Amino acid sequence: MEKTKKKKKKSHSSAAVNSKLLRRPIKRFCWIFILPMVAAFCVGFVWPFCHGMFLSFCKFTTTSKWEWIGFKNFERAFNDSQFMYSFGYTAIWTIVSVILINVIAFAVAYALTQNIKGTNIFRTVFFMPNLIGGIVLGYIWSMIFDGILGAYGTSILMDTKFGFWGLIILMLWQQVGYMMIIYVAGLQAVPEDMIEAAKIDGASSWQTLTRITIPNVMPSITICTFLSLTNGFKLFDQNLALTGGQPFTIDKATGGSMHTTEMIALNIYNTFTESGKYAKGTAQAKAVLFFILVAAIGLIQLRATRKKEVQQ
Repeated sequence: MEKTKKKKKKSHSSAAVNSKLLRRPIKRFCWIFILPMVAAFCVGFVWPFCHGMFLSFCKFTTTSKWEWIGFKNFERAFNDSQFMYSFGYTAIWTIVSVILINVIAFAVAYALTQNIKGTNIFRTVFFMPNLIGGIVLGYIWSMIFDGILGAYGTSILMDTKFGFWGLIILMLWQQVGYMMIIYVAGLQAVPEDMIEAAKIDGASSWQTLTRITIPNVMPSITICTFLSLTNGFKLFDQNLALTGGQPFTIDKATGGSMHTTEMIALNIYNTFTESGKYAKGTAQAKAVLFFILVAAIGLIQLRATRKKEVQQ
C-alpha cells in the first residue's frame, strides 16, 4: 500500500509540473526573463559589431564624426605590406602552436588517465597557468628569456627566431593545461568495453590508441583544435607584452620599418593608434577582414573535424 501511495504521489507531482495551468503563466511571462539578456546582447555585441562594420567604410576620428569613403580603407589595408606580413607570420605561428598544443595536451591527458598516483595534483598544476592574464605572462616570460639569453649576449627582442619560439613556449605553458582538461574528459568517456574487446582480440597499445581511443575522442579534438586555432589568430596580450612586434627590419618595398614578430591583432592595434587621418578607418577595415578570416577558418575546421567524429 505504501509503494502504491508513493507511486501515486510521484505521478501527481510529475503531472503537476507538466500541467497546462503551470505552463501557461511560464509561457506568458517568459519574456520578462529573456528580455534583459537579449537587450544586453544587443547593446554589448550586436550594435558595436554592426556599427564597426559601418565605420570600416568611413573616415573618422570619433565614432560620431564620420565621412563615407567606400572601400578605400580596405584598399589601404591590402596595400599595407606590414599587414600582409603579419597575416603570413600569424598563419605560420598558429599552425605550429595548434599542432604542438594539442599533441602535448593529449599526451599529458593520456598519461594522467593511466591510474598514476597524484593525478589530481598534476591536473591542478598543469591548469594553473591558464588562470594568469596574458599581459602578466608576457612580462614574466620576457624576464625569463632575457635572463637566459642575456648570458649569451643577446635578447628575445634582437632576433625574430627568438620572438617566434618565445611566443610558442609561452602559449604552450598557458594553454596545454586547459586543453588537457578537455582531453581528460574525452578519454574518460571512451567505452571501456571497446578497449577490453580490443585487448581480447590481441590489439597492441598503439593499435588501441589509434583505432579506438583517438576516434572516440574526436569531439574533444574538435573543441581543442577550434579553441587553439582561434586563440592563435586572436593572440594580442602576450604578443604586446613579450615582444611588442620587435625586432625591426627595413621594408625593401617602402623603405620603412617592419615589425618582424607583429601578429594581426597587434597590427590592428598599432594601426588604430597612428596619427594619420585614415588610420582609424583602415584599422577598422583590418578588423573586419580579421573577423571574416577567423570565422571562415573556424567554420572550415569544425566541419572538417566533425566528419571524423564517431557516433557512440
